Amino acid sequence: MPKGSEKLVNARKEEIISACASLYETIGFRDITIRDIGAKTSFTRTSIYNYFQTKEEIFLALLQREYEAWTKDLQTIPERYESLSADRFADELAQTLQRRECMLKLMSMNLYDMEGNSRMENLVAFKAVYAGAMKALICCLEKFFPGMTAGEIQEFVYAFFPFLFGVYPYTTATEKQRKAMELARIDYAPYSVYEIIRTFAARFLRAFEKHG
Repeated sequence: MPKGSEKLVNARKEEIISACASLYETIGFRDITIRDIGAKTSFTRTSIYNYFQTKEEIFLALLQREYEAWTKDLQTIPERYESLSADRFADELAQTLQRRECMLKLMSMNLYDMEGNSRMENLVAFKAVYAGAMKALICCLEKFFPGMTAGEIQEFVYAFFPFLFGVYPYTTATEKQRKAMELARIDYAPYSVYEIIRTFAARFLRAFEKHG
């Protein structure tokens, strides 16, 4: 356990996570090292091991931070609106995820590495935050679609969360990937994160408006 106040420990962790996030904007997961992350902090590289034992634990903490931010955004929707149509709610939901590109990228590309190489305590903390995001979405559905049964809500949630794993790779193609699709004669239609999520959610939820 690192020495210092809880405030200092949390500040150090945040600095490490932010350094990782900055690198991840331009460098791939596999190419980033703890040495790289340490070079972007205000303390020595070896000090990182007082807070995180592996690179994967740092990335998992970054993903956890992203989920926490998304959960807060989800929680504001029922606070701001008394009622929303399927289309309006889909629009709000898509906007919350449009701001979470890092989250979508991490969960689609590196989740198994992060979870497999993190200590159980870190993984449990992440899973708790993940569950919190799921609960926040369920609260939205319960308020705006009161006619949905518990089974129908579960059906949407269990369709939506796995769907999110494919959003980043489908909406973000590299130049090499686009060239390969061109040579394979695949008619690639680019969609933004907002567009693909809004379309999915609206089409799924319109059927439940009849129950309200």
